[in-house]
Amino acid sequence: MATTLAQHPLPTLPEGWAAEKDFKPIGNLTKASATQRTIEPVGPHFLAHARRARHKRTFSEDDRIQAQERAKNVEEDNESDISEPEDPMMLQREAKDWKAQDHYKVLGISKYRYKATEEQIKRAHRKKVLKHHPDKKAAAGRTEDDNFFKCIQKATEVLLDPVKRRQFDSVDEEAEVEPPTKKQLANGNFYKLWSKCFKAEARFSKTHPVPAFGDEKSSKEDVENFYNFWYNFDSWRTFEYLDEDVPDDNENRDQKRHVERKNANARKKKKAEDNARLRKMLDDCSAADERIKRFRQEANAAKNRKRLEKEAAEKKALEDAQAAKEAEAKAAKEAEEKAKLDRESSKKAKEAAKTAVKKNKRVLRGSVKDANYFVSGDASPATIDAVLGDVELVQAKVDPEEIAALAAKLTGLKVADEIKAVWEQEVQRLVAAGKVKDSEIRAFKA
Repeated sequence: MATTLAQHPLPTLPEGWAAEKDFKPIGNLTKASATQRTIEPVGPHFLAHARRARHKRTFSEDDRIQAQERAKNVEEDNESDISEPEDPMMLQREAKDWKAQDHYKVLGISKYRYKATEEQIKRAHRKKVLKHHPDKKAAAGRTEDDNFFKCIQKATEVLLDPVKRRQFDSVDEEAEVEPPTKKQLANGNFYKLWSKCFKAEARFSKTHPVPAFGDEKSSKEDVENFYNFWYNFDSWRTFEYLDEDVPDDNENRDQKRHVERKNANARKKKKAEDNARLRKMLDDCSAADERIKRFRQEANAAKNRKRLEKEAAEKKALEDAQAAKEAEAKAAKEAEEKAKLDRESSKKAKEAAKTAVKKNKRVLRGSVKDANYFVSGDASPATIDAVLGDVELVQAKVDPEEIAALAAKLTGLKVADEIKAVWEQEVQRLVAAGKVKDSEIRAFKA
């Protein structure tokens, strides 16, 4: 890129300026001390300036033309970047038959299917609308109906609704992978073929992550975990998408209930059929799995080794039997004695806890009595009943530790106002915690 030397003349001196009174030299300026700097034309602003200068445009003209070109590029990109070729038969589909259409194929994202993201669905919808919108067809002189455009809108509606999309994915046969046949297994990789099949089924799992199928190097634990997971497979798959439409007629409720029962029975039947299909697939896979055969052989070999070791150890076991019996009897006796001591200790602890609770409750009741039930003079039976009622209510709502803490606060208090303040504070705590309702309190209201 060429370089440009920018030359800036010195500014004109102000009127009345004199070197004798206004100039203070700080050094000498010579050609040797002067520095020439070059400015390189770079950046988007220079390019925009060069474009305007080349085409002799004003700022507004250049901005308008650039905006038109960007819009044209976006439209051409959207029109040309169709994910998949469109089947002519699909374009002839009737809008009323939307439930039988492949929504992913209609939007051109069948290669993604249930893995398609919301952004991919929205982008595919925009591309299809730009191509098949009735206004765009009319502008191009095309007169075909807008049935396929309605199919596009319905496909987008279903796939952008999480509930409707899950219902459709539940019956999406195009996403299924058929179990490998004996011929395929004979000519292909057993683990790769079955792994592909189970990965397709894993999309219905409520539990994630789903164990991988693995390969010939998988451990016994991994293989057992895999089959245990699938034999206890918890599927979210439903078949509501295939339901017969329920009539929306309030005057014909019997017909509506009949259709609803019919749909429920049909879903139940399809669910049972799907479970049976999955169980057969697992049975076929496990029957041909060489890893399971190898593990069984290893288990049998280990079992035989154990049998030989057992026979070899029987003689020694007979000799040690008496000693082991005595040791077992001694250990049992010690265990029994320890258990007895533990029971006695536990019993004593429980009794001590009960005694402590009773003692603390006496402290609580005694505190209000010492405070003369918070009245001067003789307390009336109604006052005594109200105060004791609140005491019993609080005791019923707190645990032994809280009773002990409350009793500790009340111990040593003699002044009625101080005792009442402690009770009111405890009641406020219980009300705030939701253990006691404010309407249940009669005497300890703040």
